[in-house]
Amino acid sequence: MKRLFLLGLFVMATAVNYAGGYRVSLQGQRGLAMGHTGVAVVNNAELAFFNPAGLVFLEDKINAAVGVSAVFSDVVWQNEEYGQMARTDSPVGTPFYAYFSYKLSEKFSVGLAAYTPYGSSVEWEKDWAGSHLVNDIELAAIYVQALASYKITDNLAVGGGPIYVSGSVNFNRNLNRTLTDLEGNRTNVTVDASGVSAFGWSAGAMWSPIDSLNIGVNYRSEIIVKAEDGDADFQNVPNSPLTAFPDTTFDAELPLPAELTIGASYQLNDKWLFAFDYNRTFWGVYESLDVDFAAPGTPDSFNPREYEDSSIYRFGLQYTANDMFTLRAGYYFDESPVQSGYFAPETPRNDSNNFTGGLSVNITDSVAIDVSFLYSKFKEIDESYDYYQENGQNVPFEGTYKSSAFVPGLGVTIKI
Repeated sequence: MKRLFLLGLFVMATAVNYAGGYRVSLQGQRGLAMGHTGVAVVNNAELAFFNPAGLVFLEDKINAAVGVSAVFSDVVWQNEEYGQMARTDSPVGTPFYAYFSYKLSEKFSVGLAAYTPYGSSVEWEKDWAGSHLVNDIELAAIYVQALASYKITDNLAVGGGPIYVSGSVNFNRNLNRTLTDLEGNRTNVTVDASGVSAFGWSAGAMWSPIDSLNIGVNYRSEIIVKAEDGDADFQNVPNSPLTAFPDTTFDAELPLPAELTIGASYQLNDKWLFAFDYNRTFWGVYESLDVDFAAPGTPDSFNPREYEDSSIYRFGLQYTANDMFTLRAGYYFDESPVQSGYFAPETPRNDSNNFTGGLSVNITDSVAIDVSFLYSKFKEIDESYDYYQENGQNVPFEGTYKSSAFVPGLGVTIKI
């Protein structure tokens, strides 16, 4: 039972995700179309996420960018030894972003950002072989950030600001591998936590040693998400003193790791722009998740994860065809932070190859439509989660995972 609550909190950051660990890399259509590069690209208000230092380099007094993506995912699990297979039936996820910048002077700009780096849903088949680990998850997390950007010299700027996070999670799994009520219905529990909030910050710098070259760096701090007095509702529990699972509350916390991105962009000529980003996510902070339970006699929980720091390598290019059309394409390789033996169906994600593309259409001098798409192909992997306990013993859950995702996106850029 105690691990059930642990997994409920764990999915506050796991759900459906398209980056290593439990990260969702969908923070701007222009950046995404270029392989999710942007730390050194001066393009539009998406800089509020990629590198707020660059906001002061935007030419227009007001620059805004809003957009949404549609996440279509497919995850298949199979255990050939026992002839078992399951496939997710997940609703379409819709992560969004909204960025705004205002140029107060040639040296100083301010901004506001809202985006969803964690937020989607996944549903496995009812009572599938791994239902004792997870049945379904619904996750929502919104980041809101106030920003400032200051130009120290004509070619060097710094920027950043505080981050406020608000989120909620709903998670369901079966209590164990076999327990049912008298009618044969599997015993399950739903874990729900809302009003979860936390604070962090980000800071960056951008330098242009020559007119055609930008170099950028951005750091986003670790954020500790704390869930207090979350609710758990047990269903189909047999009426027996041996299976007395009262509804209770719990407290837990989960680290959202710090990340550092460095990169460069080079304007070859009036038509071609090239960009490269390197991202290091400090997943090593996520060693385990401890849960404190309010119900008398319910022991606290310890669940090892032992993530490792991981890297993302991003490449992008942009071609300005004419005054109306700008074309983009990119690729990034994303390393998984999950070690062997810790591969759980809440995060069925391994190393991935990610292919992107898109374009902008300038409707007027002030309004542009931004379109992107992402195809993620995850490496097929035979792996297990070795730390589920039943009757005091570890019971590994293993199999082959095949995962992919297609993500089209649509946005609008406004400049005045």
